[in-house]
Amino acid sequence: MADSINYQLAKFVASYGKVSQIPESTCPEVSFVGRSNVGKSSIMNKLFGRKNLVKVSSTPGKTSNINFFEADDVHFVDLPGYGFARRSKAERDRWAELIGDFFDSERSFNLVVSLVDIRHDPSKLDHDMIDYLQGNEFNFIVCLTKADKLSRTQQARQAAAIKKQLNVPDENVIITSSQTGTGIDELKKRIAEACL
Repeated sequence: MADSINYQLAKFVASYGKVSQIPESTCPEVSFVGRSNVGKSSIMNKLFGRKNLVKVSSTPGKTSNINFFEADDVHFVDLPGYGFARRSKAERDRWAELIGDFFDSERSFNLVVSLVDIRHDPSKLDHDMIDYLQGNEFNFIVCLTKADKLSRTQQARQAAAIKKQLNVPDENVIITSSQTGTGIDELKKRIAEACL
């Protein structure tokens, strides 16, 4: 197998409202998880080199299903964003359950990409997510998004603070920007290492 994934082949596979509907894993999987407005769709589109393969919503928290994409026999899983306040509690609970059920299911979790906005301190939900991934020994990296909004100095300072707050090692953190493409090659490298 080649040592890189051909992202040109990326395509949408299916969307699932319940974990029980998702077919078993038949190939490596990379899951993307993060807060509603963290820029998950934008990062995935940048990875795939496509403008809008992954729907970018003007309303944060719009993705309420688990969406599967595929490139070169690797599945990319777009999980619903968590913690958007303007949704009803019932809906937020459904998402929490959906994400929880997904991570509790028997799948090929080759890599989990946990996205955190570099401009802010991690939220309680970000902490919960990372604690969960660490506690269950998932292979994960933290992708700091929206780096183009900060200067280089600010990026370094914020990245150091976030690593410390989340208690994750340096090598597990990538500074990214879907606008400038910062960190995308590094992200591709980490995905290839985990999947190929």
